[in-house]
Amino acid sequence: MAVSADPAVLQVLKLRAVFLGAIRRFFEERAFIEVETPSIVPSPGLDVHLEAFSVQGPKGEPVGWLATSPEYQMKRLLCAGAPRIFQLCRSYRAEEHGRHHEREFTVLEWYRANATSDDVIRDTEELVPFVATALAEKGDSPLFPGVNSSSGKRGLSPFSAPWERLTVEEALRFHANVELESLVEDEERFFRVWAVEVQPRLGAERPVIVTDWPASMASLARLKPNGMADRFEAFYLGVELCNGFGELTDAEEQRRRFQRDQAERRATGAQVLPIDERFVADLERGMPESSGNALGVDRLLMLLAGADSIQAVMPFPAERL
Repeated sequence: MAVSADPAVLQVLKLRAVFLGAIRRFFEERAFIEVETPSIVPSPGLDVHLEAFSVQGPKGEPVGWLATSPEYQMKRLLCAGAPRIFQLCRSYRAEEHGRHHEREFTVLEWYRANATSDDVIRDTEELVPFVATALAEKGDSPLFPGVNSSSGKRGLSPFSAPWERLTVEEALRFHANVELESLVEDEERFFRVWAVEVQPRLGAERPVIVTDWPASMASLARLKPNGMADRFEAFYLGVELCNGFGELTDAEEQRRRFQRDQAERRATGAQVLPIDERFVADLERGMPESSGNALGVDRLLMLLAGADSIQAVMPFPAERL
C-alpha cells in the first residue's frame, strides 16, 4: 500500500536531526560527557511558579514525579566527580501551553565543574552560532535573516559573540523606566512589568544576556558579592532562550531555600512537593564550584527556522496527539 508522506513532518524531523546532531558535536568537541538521568524522580523541583505531573503505580500508589528539569541529578553527578556534562532530554511541566510552551518539551542542560557563570555564558555565545551554521549549511529551511548558505557566507552577525549584557536593574530602567528597588518586594508586580514592558523588547536585533537577578529569585544560584543572584538569562526577539546559574554549593543554604519554597507553595494553595534529600546529602558531601545552563531546544530551533511557534518544530505537539 502506498504511503502518503507529510512533507511538513518530514522537514521537522530533518531539522531536528541536524540541530540535535550539531548540539552533540559542539559539546563532544569540548570534552563534555553526554549523560542520562531519570524522568521519574523523587522531587521534580520546588519552584513556586511550576507545577509537576505526579506518577502513580498500577494500584494508585505514588511513585514520584516527572522531572521538570534534570538539574538535581546532574548536579549529583558533579558531586560524584564528573567534570563537564551535558544532556538532551524531555522535561515535563503541567499547565503550560502556548506559542513558547508545551507540557512536554526538549531541554539542553550542561554543567562545568570549577567554572564561573561567565564560562557558561561563553559556551552559550559559541553554541548558538555553531548550531545556526549547521542548519544554514543544509540550505533547505527558511532560516533567520542574514544566513545565506548558498552564497557560502556565514551571515551570523545576530549571534556573533560577545552578546550584549544588561543587568536586571538596567533592563527595567531602560525598557520600563522603573527602578528595581520599587519592585523587589513585590514579585508579582515585578513579573508583570517584566512580561509586559521589558521582555518583549529584549534581543530585538541580537541576543542579550540579562544578569544580576534579585536574591529572592536566586533559586539554585549562589549570591554574588554585590548581593544579587549569580543567575543569567538570554533573550532573543523577546523570547527567553535559557536560564543559567553560578551554582549554589552550600547545602544548608539550599535546604533553607527549599523550605522557603515549600512554605510559599503551602501559602498559595499549591501542592507542597518534597525536598530531594539525596541531592542535599550530596551537596553536604561536597560539590565543586560549578556553573550550568538550561536551554530550551524547541524555542531556539523555532527562532533559527523562522517558525512562529515551538509547535511548528515539534513532530508531536500536544495538539496533534
